[in-house]
Amino acid sequence: MSAETPEHDQQMPLVSHLTELRTRLLRCVAATFLIFAGLFYFAQKIYTFVSAPLRAYLPENATMIATDVASPFIAPFKLTMVVALFLAMPVILHQVWGFIAPGLYKHEKRIAMPLLVSSIVLFYAGMAFAYFLVFPLIFHFFASVTPEGVSMMTDINSYLDFVLTLFFAFGVAFEIPVATVLLIWIGVVDVVYLRKIRPYVVIGCFVVGMVLTPPDIFSQTLLAVPMWLLFEIGLFFGGMIRKRGEHPDDDPVSPDDGDQPPATQP
Repeated sequence: MSAETPEHDQQMPLVSHLTELRTRLLRCVAATFLIFAGLFYFAQKIYTFVSAPLRAYLPENATMIATDVASPFIAPFKLTMVVALFLAMPVILHQVWGFIAPGLYKHEKRIAMPLLVSSIVLFYAGMAFAYFLVFPLIFHFFASVTPEGVSMMTDINSYLDFVLTLFFAFGVAFEIPVATVLLIWIGVVDVVYLRKIRPYVVIGCFVVGMVLTPPDIFSQTLLAVPMWLLFEIGLFFGGMIRKRGEHPDDDPVSPDDGDQPPATQP
């Protein structure tokens, strides 16, 4: 077995790979559907919870509105489906891990598993950050700049599209440490280069904060600073790993002894 062969590598026909992929995809769909079935009864309460940051800043006697006939049903239904997908992420990542793990070295598994777990934790953290800190600032700003004589009464579908976009944007933004470690691990960049371009990264964080938040310096900083700190965390952990292919465990292995070095030739 060559040094480029992953641990426990076995030849499998394409049909077997496709069959396994189908099985794992079906498991992901089943997990999402089961969670959705359990949450559907609470769909209205889930929407009420998600819309609370906006309703807190609506003018007195103002409410959210539904401009489409089916909106009172469709909006909570859609939100519940998205929530079910988010909650099923651990199961989905487990299936992804089970599919790719046989092709990894033993030391790569020690790196990949924490990355998978941390990616979903960081995504949840980004969503929580948006809901509890960013949304109140955004909706307070929007309410404060409403022209006189205009009543702020937001459509429930429009609100849902808006918050889902921000949930996804902040969730992805909080993946910066994972992305940084991955880029270093696969050799696209190195720690020295990332430290060199740190000033440009900081500027980029503030630009992203300016795009995703209202045009006030406080909310912009509230997003930019965490993004920069997350980049520094990824840089710190990225400096503790070696690039893929430079690890001493990239030696021939056997199914019985794991990552043992090759025997010395006589």
